[in-house]
Amino acid sequence: MSRLLKGIFDKLFNTTQKPSETEIKSISQEEIEAIVEARLREHAATIEQSVEEKVNSAVHLKNQDDYSLSPKQIDFALELIKRTKEFELGTNTANLTVKDLNKLIAYNKFKNKGILINLVKKGVLKKK
Repeated sequence: MSRLLKGIFDKLFNTTQKPSETEIKSISQEEIEAIVEARLREHAATIEQSVEEKVNSAVHLKNQDDYSLSPKQIDFALELIKRTKEFELGTNTANLTVKDLNKLIAYNKFKNKGILINLVKKGVLKKK
């Protein structure tokens, strides 16, 4: 039994294995430059993609504001244009947007001539 214990202790405490030495590999200047260049390209691609996503979301939000009107809204917009007396519709009724209708409503509420001037510049209205 003592022999068995002695054998176990010898194996545990008197290891003959050499510690593994990690081999240090040197990296050349060209390899470093190639790695840095690849990382820069990845970073530039990520930035470009994020900018494109922001632009696309901004365009999408802009298009949400400019959707076309329902038939009832078109009739209401035409009635509001008739109330101005000195302007008439300058574009096709299919080209009217919710923004245009909101501007016409604001004009009839506040009587601000600047609103009509902006609609004329946009081509929605024209002078009679």
